[in-house]
Amino acid sequence: MKKYLILIWIIMTICIETVSATDRQRLTDVDYMPLRQKVGMIFMIRPESIDPDMPLEQVNDTYRYGVSKVTKQMAKLYRQYPAGGFCIFEKNIVDPKQLHRFTTSLHRLNPNVLLSIDEEGGRITRIGRNDKFDVPHFDYMESLGKDKTAEEIYPIGVEIGQTIGSYLRHYQFDIDFAPVADVNTNPDNIVIGNRAFGSDPDVAASAVRGVIAGLSENGIIGCLKHFPGHGDTTGDTHDGYVRSDKTWEQLAECEMIPFRAGINAGAKMVMTAHIALPCVTGEDRLPSTLSQHILQDKLRGELGFGGVIVSDAICMGAIHNDYTSGEAAVRAFLAGCDMILMPYNYIEAFDAVLAAVQNGDISEERLNASVKRILELKK
Repeated sequence: MKKYLILIWIIMTICIETVSATDRQRLTDVDYMPLRQKVGMIFMIRPESIDPDMPLEQVNDTYRYGVSKVTKQMAKLYRQYPAGGFCIFEKNIVDPKQLHRFTTSLHRLNPNVLLSIDEEGGRITRIGRNDKFDVPHFDYMESLGKDKTAEEIYPIGVEIGQTIGSYLRHYQFDIDFAPVADVNTNPDNIVIGNRAFGSDPDVAASAVRGVIAGLSENGIIGCLKHFPGHGDTTGDTHDGYVRSDKTWEQLAECEMIPFRAGINAGAKMVMTAHIALPCVTGEDRLPSTLSQHILQDKLRGELGFGGVIVSDAICMGAIHNDYTSGEAAVRAFLAGCDMILMPYNYIEAFDAVLAAVQNGDISEERLNASVKRILELKK
């Protein structure tokens, strides 16, 4: 009798392990992943986007009350509308214990979930400026790069990446939307300004290489932003339409230098800018995020980038003022983005991409290619 019980226990264990392995495969292998899961993988959203009780205006406000834990209602909505990642803001962070519990809960929603944050140093710092956290806080990148040579700024970049990467890893983040690879050549620039390492493209390139290396040492994925360069503009794409009248040749002599350096240093992600480049694309009001010429011909083709292209937040005015969440998500994906960051209405964006795949506007092969790139980030 005892032998039979042991045999039954062994059979049951094998069955349980087989089911578990199958479930894991369905979540981590593109060839076995359900379509809704694949569509969700291309979205990086705010945690509030899966809170069914939160108004969209509050979801998309950077400072108004945000969620700080995963509720049962959020987990339920996530099962219906899974997302590939979450971007955490100051309004989601209370103190170290809360943040650790929160990131743990978000990772438990899906083994593929990527957690991201804007931790540049300087004024765009979600954790470093919070008094509840005992972590170093860096000055503006512009001040760190001032009067430095390319050789002098590199170890400073490494230190920035190592330090920030260390505490981001402790709090279970995967991605830091940094470094800023823009070259701040316009003194009237209101959106980049002192976030950049300065106006010298070679200094910026060296700093970018250093930050990418430092983050990577701690297992944090760095992201070069904002391609193809937001440094020579005066408007703010958070608010609305912004353009640069530079030609590609002019961009290649300045803006592309830090991006090429970061890509050659092994950067796995590049974030797009919503700026229009009529002298490059021939289209006056087309944001770079929605341009195949910018993302596929230039970034993929000319610069040889093979990693994940993530859009800047498509809830920003430069996109949201002219396109619905669904239109923006589909157009950004067709233009060449692998991940769509923070649509204003996540449900609408998800449904639009799903419908586009089902009706053939987006091929499943194209979707699979992006999902594979995203899954590679965790390896």
